[in-house]
Amino acid sequence: MDWNSLLSGFKSYLMLERSLSGNSVEAYVRDTGKLVEFLEIKGYKINALQVELKHLEEFIHWINELGLGERTQARIISGLKAFYKYLLVEDLTDFAPTDLLEGPRLERKIPEVLSIAEVNKILDVIDLSEPHGTRNRAMLETLYACGLRVSELINLKMTNLYEEIGFVKVIGKNDKERIVPIGESALKHINFYKDGVRRGMMNIHKDHENILFLNRRGKKLSRVMVFMIVKDLVKLAGITKTVSPHTFRHSFATHLVEGGADLKAVQDMLGHESITTTEIYTHLDKDFLRETILNFHPRGK
Repeated sequence: MDWNSLLSGFKSYLMLERSLSGNSVEAYVRDTGKLVEFLEIKGYKINALQVELKHLEEFIHWINELGLGERTQARIISGLKAFYKYLLVEDLTDFAPTDLLEGPRLERKIPEVLSIAEVNKILDVIDLSEPHGTRNRAMLETLYACGLRVSELINLKMTNLYEEIGFVKVIGKNDKERIVPIGESALKHINFYKDGVRRGMMNIHKDHENILFLNRRGKKLSRVMVFMIVKDLVKLAGITKTVSPHTFRHSFATHLVEGGADLKAVQDMLGHESITTTEIYTHLDKDFLRETILNFHPRGK
């Protein structure tokens, strides 16, 4: 079969069998098309079933010389592996040359983390005399208390708050549910907002009646709005770090790990599929490590 037929079948496979989003499907097909382009440039008159490991290794060397970054290279390799998996599934081949193909070793980027003092500083600059200030304090308390993603925060439902037992039900990626503990401080500020500002709103949109955090028009907040709120508060607090709503999630996880929390428990609270994703939070600042050595190592005194 020619490349065009196989790529067309690959696209259908990704959409129907893998249920990937339109953007992901286009990216996989486009990245696999880069291999076809390479083969044509190099004069290799071969089809997908004739591609060998040596061709793929030469292709990776080629895109590296083009200046494509490591993450882009890794994404392209992921697309090629998905393509040959499709050929195997459809019994179009019994061999995948991508099996032994190694991608670039990606350095894990350590996320920016706020200290506990910095978190408190940001919370303290919120003007609670303003209605939106009461809401913003409740939102940031919840972000930090539960380690939520922005999408999880703006979609948090009133009926998913279980105050009597101190938990919230969170709808995460791919509609996966998880139960996360929530502290007394966050619940206190949620109730200030819920029983005061929110209850007094007269224009709540009928489709958003169960959404906890609302804008002035009675609709759920957008992701951009939450980013802007955090940006303004960080500036007001005089903090020079690059801080986003996700920084509160990173800080939540890091502070738990530094405090001795079990990594598996942190994984569950963050909603990570793999423990390796959570392990990035085992990075500890140098002062913390030094203090640990001095306090607990028998020769540290």
